[in-house]
Amino acid sequence: MKTTFTFPLLVILLSVTFLPNAFAQTEKKEKQSDEKILDLDEVTIEERKNVIRTERLPDVHNTYILAGKKSETIQMAGVNGNITEKTGRQIFAKIPGVFVYDMDGSGNQVNISTRGLDPHRSWEYNIRQNGVITNSDMYGYPASHYSPAMESIERIELVRGTSSLQYGAQFGGMINYVTKGPDTTSAFSFESINSGGSFGLFSSYNAIGGKVGKLTYSAYYQKRHSNGYRKNAKSDAESQFVSLTYEFNQSLKIKAELGRSSYVYQIPGPLTDAMFAADPRQSTRSRNYFNPDIYVPSIVLDWKISPATHLKFTNSGVYGARNSVMFDAFANVADTINPATNSYKARQVDIDNFKSFTSELRVMHEYQVAGVRNIVAGGVQYMHNKLRRRQLGKGTTGSDFDLTLTDPAFGRDMYLKTGNVALFLENMIFITPKLTVSPGIRIESGSTDMTGTISYYDPKNLPNRIKHKFPLLGISSQYHINENSRAYAGFSQAYRPVVFKDIIPGSVLERVDKNLKDAYGYNLEAGVNGSIGDALRYDIGVFQVMINHRMGTVSMRDENNTAYLLRTVTGDSRTRGVEAYLEYTAFKAYNNTTPTELSFFTSTSYFDAEYVKGNAVVNNENKSVAGNKVEGVPTWISRNGAQFLYKKLFVTCQYSYVSSNFANPLNTVEPSANGTIGKVPGYGLLDLNATLHISKSYTLRVGVNNITDKQYFTKRPTMYPGAGVWSSDGRSFNVSFGIKI
Repeated sequence: MKTTFTFPLLVILLSVTFLPNAFAQTEKKEKQSDEKILDLDEVTIEERKNVIRTERLPDVHNTYILAGKKSETIQMAGVNGNITEKTGRQIFAKIPGVFVYDMDGSGNQVNISTRGLDPHRSWEYNIRQNGVITNSDMYGYPASHYSPAMESIERIELVRGTSSLQYGAQFGGMINYVTKGPDTTSAFSFESINSGGSFGLFSSYNAIGGKVGKLTYSAYYQKRHSNGYRKNAKSDAESQFVSLTYEFNQSLKIKAELGRSSYVYQIPGPLTDAMFAADPRQSTRSRNYFNPDIYVPSIVLDWKISPATHLKFTNSGVYGARNSVMFDAFANVADTINPATNSYKARQVDIDNFKSFTSELRVMHEYQVAGVRNIVAGGVQYMHNKLRRRQLGKGTTGSDFDLTLTDPAFGRDMYLKTGNVALFLENMIFITPKLTVSPGIRIESGSTDMTGTISYYDPKNLPNRIKHKFPLLGISSQYHINENSRAYAGFSQAYRPVVFKDIIPGSVLERVDKNLKDAYGYNLEAGVNGSIGDALRYDIGVFQVMINHRMGTVSMRDENNTAYLLRTVTGDSRTRGVEAYLEYTAFKAYNNTTPTELSFFTSTSYFDAEYVKGNAVVNNENKSVAGNKVEGVPTWISRNGAQFLYKKLFVTCQYSYVSSNFANPLNTVEPSANGTIGKVPGYGLLDLNATLHISKSYTLRVGVNNITDKQYFTKRPTMYPGAGVWSSDGRSFNVSFGIKI
């Protein structure tokens, strides 16, 4: 990963003036030394033309220690799939255990989880782009609304939950989207990828880059339109990105980046099970819209002080808005015209404004004690987030995307301010050249203050301050069996504090338990990975995730028989499982440098996710859910494929299977009338994709997604985009043509 870090303006000016001369001598030293931690910044990729396997990250990567942890890298050049619409089951095909929540097929968001966690906007992860945090507000609303063009991504780096000491407190771990670097051998290069497909899909991605003297630059602009699989599911998206890097010498460089993503998605509304069975493409809403517009600026100071010491310092931000205008009701409540007024009901307007700032200083140093080699990575992270949340505004009775208020007062108008400091340290000890042990610690301390008004709540019922103060401990170990294989094991505590999203109802359908508690627990994992010759690659591991005070949402009815959703602590959950990736090359030959290859892969996981203890209210009585399955967690997720490479043609046929899961802790099988509870059926999908490298400069991609036109849904959400059944896409076609000069 290429971690990016930023620097205050005053310090940058001082650095430009004084640092180049002060550290010029380190450049000479580095030219004479190609040592240890500094030669691990780049990921080694097999020279296989088109077929690129899943790789793990190096033991030491930039300023991070990854030895003993489960990590994976997806090289996007080797993904044979629908990149434009960010089809998760194809992008993450070779990462076992990734659950993909298909909220819509337009490519607006990536919604994934692993190991039984919540996939909503991937918010159980520390989400980064080039090492910079993109989660909107870690202690207010930790979802990642920032959504860059997937065509701009060179690789995706994923580190599981035992990375939480270095990246954050999250149970999920870290996902880092690394953008494409420019061609540094020329002053100017250009890339264009244009795509079209079913349901009115059209996308255009255009990028430039190059190197002039000591300045390296790159930029892109992307625009995408889709009418959507369902009626009233139109989407218009765009994203931009610019990166400037000035290299003073081989030891010191500064990088400035600015990314932006924005889209307007017309939300077709939830369905009941009966509606889904009758016509999964129908719509229950025509006047609902969602619009996040997010900017992510950052500046990087990257200083290799010596062959043994590496420093990175960053200041970055997430700024922008999350807007929506909706008629918010259960699926079985129709949005109709009132005969008395001859107009629709006024819609609800919600506006969130994010001002999230993060500063992170990281140092990695190699040293020896009594002849024993050590690598230590540590630092400090400061977050200062300001979230203004305005909700329950009275909007217009119209049908277009319009945030206009007919009453200037919002039902909720709050300011959430967070200050948080985290100290972290991890030390990698070489017991032998093959065996390492890495103990670590992370300490977080901060608080979130709330001011503002909620028209329908007594201020006594809501806290105005939430404190975050907790230590996290962990340890990981690794043994290199041989040059190509290793065994690893790790343990790390994790924490998910109550955030203001949890205690403030998000819609008129929601109510909140007054006794919410911080969720805490741990990740435990062990496994082996590597290769046997050129024929077999493998990564097989086991894990256990324990979450105490797990938060969830249950469907309830009050004394008036009115349905509502209750945000509460559902209990303590434990998820055990196996994650296995195997890829076998059955045939491989090179004839006059022309490759021919046939390979097969499986990426399969088994989850045993259950409540250790917990209660749910049924008919005003507490009922134990101990032994029940955790909601939203399928037992099996398996993606299997055959890949064929011949000359410049690369073809992948993939079958994906996800078993059934429950929508609530009570494990209710029969669906409710409004579609919020009930079993989510299992499903199997068949995809076919092909890539033709016409020449070095021209590439053609074609694909057929969901060949059998399977009608399915992946989850019954209880929050955005609406409680009920959400149809995933049926059969679709897509084609892309790329030019790179």
